Amino acid sequence: MTSPSGTHAADVAAPLREDATDTGGESSGASMRIVVTDWDQECLAEEEAVARSRGMELVRADCRTEEDVIRAAADARGILVQYAPVTRKVFEALPGLKAVGRYGVGVDNVDVDAATEFGVAVCNVPDYGTEDVSDHALALTMTLARGVAMLDRAVRRGDCSLAPAQPLHRLSGRVFGVVGLGLIGAATARKARGVGYSTIGFDPLHTPGTVSPDGTEVVGFDELISRADVLSLHVPLNRHTHHLIDADVLARLKAGALLINTCRGGVVDTEALVEALQSGTIRGAGLDVFEEEPLPPGARLLGLDNVVLTPHAAWYSEESQEELKRRTAENVMDAVAGQTPRNIVNPEVLQ
Repeated sequence: MTSPSGTHAADVAAPLREDATDTGGESSGASMRIVVTDWDQECLAEEEAVARSRGMELVRADCRTEEDVIRAAADARGILVQYAPVTRKVFEALPGLKAVGRYGVGVDNVDVDAATEFGVAVCNVPDYGTEDVSDHALALTMTLARGVAMLDRAVRRGDCSLAPAQPLHRLSGRVFGVVGLGLIGAATARKARGVGYSTIGFDPLHTPGTVSPDGTEVVGFDELISRADVLSLHVPLNRHTHHLIDADVLARLKAGALLINTCRGGVVDTEALVEALQSGTIRGAGLDVFEEEPLPPGARLLGLDNVVLTPHAAWYSEESQEELKRRTAENVMDAVAGQTPRNIVNPEVLQ
């Protein structure tokens, strides 16, 4: 989340049905059935509250494959999805489907082109975790820049010297580079300036030589790579950004540079990053996302001391979690009811 990605909300008054394929008879609610294909929360209280307020039926499933989604959502009008694949095959098999809502910002597990072709609205929640993800990006940066993780590990081993973290440099005068000046990237740049960094950013929607609305100097990608002491990634994963940070880009970063990734694991070539970290091409990396999630046992990243790892948790706070769950449900149920959802990726389907 983007996990978008447990809740302590109140218990659901009307329990959710576990078996998504048990229709239990065609009641009035059956024609407005919404299926949660997969989720990693403790309960779905917020979604159920929205469904009750709209007179719709919320059904939960445990889908991993497109076949699972097709079986679970056979008579559904809407789908709430986290990680399950919603592919062209799914849309072909579910002609009654009206809307898909993704828990999070990215929709890379949903075939948006196919959804548009079949007249299905695809919704996301692009701004629910802006403050949380930008906080996390800065936290990873500070953990590495001040050697906190390295020193903590050393102290636990009985080593109270500064050697594990040396050399450290003050933040003032260092350059924080942002790739992607959307809501999260802009918030991250603002917070980085607050702790002393000067900021530069690259975004294809902004012209180099200008200043972005948040106050970040806009530069070209090559200039960003050459100047950044910290490179923080805030872009979606698509064919243009897959392995955007590859061996060539890593080789052009400063030797003391830090790489921070809180967007999508596939934006970084993992094997190239491991090589760069092992060889000292860059100083360290703070990673909340990975090409394979969760990281498998024995992954090379796990053996590196100059890496700080978190489990796709940047999106999370109690506040962001409640907002994400509620708004994902509202988007889909609005679309199913023929209303305009607050957030829609393919608005042309509303025409």
